[in-house]
Amino acid sequence: MNIGFIGLGNMGAPMAANLATAGHTVTGYDMATPAPEGVTMADDAASAARGADVVITMLPNGTILQSVAADIIPAMTPGAVLLDCSTVDVDSARAVAAMAADHGCKALDAPVSGGIGGASAGTLTFMVGGPDDALATAMPLFDVMGGRTVHCGPAGNGQAAKICNNMILGATMAVTCEAFALADKLGLDRQAMYDVVSTSSGQSWSLTTYCPAPGIGPQSPADNGYKPGFAAELMLKDLGLALQAAEAVDAPTPVGTEALHQYTVFVEQEDGRGKDFSALLPRLAGRGRN
Repeated sequence: MNIGFIGLGNMGAPMAANLATAGHTVTGYDMATPAPEGVTMADDAASAARGADVVITMLPNGTILQSVAADIIPAMTPGAVLLDCSTVDVDSARAVAAMAADHGCKALDAPVSGGIGGASAGTLTFMVGGPDDALATAMPLFDVMGGRTVHCGPAGNGQAAKICNNMILGATMAVTCEAFALADKLGLDRQAMYDVVSTSSGQSWSLTTYCPAPGIGPQSPADNGYKPGFAAELMLKDLGLALQAAEAVDAPTPVGTEALHQYTVFVEQEDGRGKDFSALLPRLAGRGRN
């Protein structure tokens, strides 16, 4: 299959390389990064999209996505699929889908979960919004780049699923870090706490797969000085998207709102930028209640 791939950063580059390794012809474009292995670089985004069966985008936000979409969709072949794997607001995803339809193309919003490690290993989870026929076209690519693909419904629903998932993730990581800090002050050994909670009703992915306490549980960014697998500023972005969506539909999110506050302080007022989102633990461990 002929693939255009726009946005070859930490996530996009290994995804594009995996597609090339699987035998697809991949033409890429990125303003800042070099060509991943097996990817031919185009001079601009429209050139990368021209003649492709599927054009994949992995971009920082909805404003940039809409700008890039306006540039590339007129260059795409009618019937081709625009597959956006960025994490953006639901309204932007639906606007791009409408733009594609106006030009006789199809669109899928397919944000991912799994981080840089999942992108490299080809084990990402894709949450997909869009029509069945576009999904069928893109499915062989999802099979290369990911381990699981969930069709969540029409345009925008992939983004809806992603922001709901990450609101849960942000809140559970924050309270997991609080619990470890509380255990420290109560004199409870961190390993003992892990051994109890990991097999009890407080168990969560944030504890058993991505433990914020160094030296406990499977290898995680905490064991590497909190170098980001998923940066705190990206969690802040995703929580912001969740709360923006909640406000738009009048959904109550008191816990999500508090998680957003905690990450806002950590990233924008303290030293959290550039650290993993689990680095809330050392922030909390040395503090009192006030």
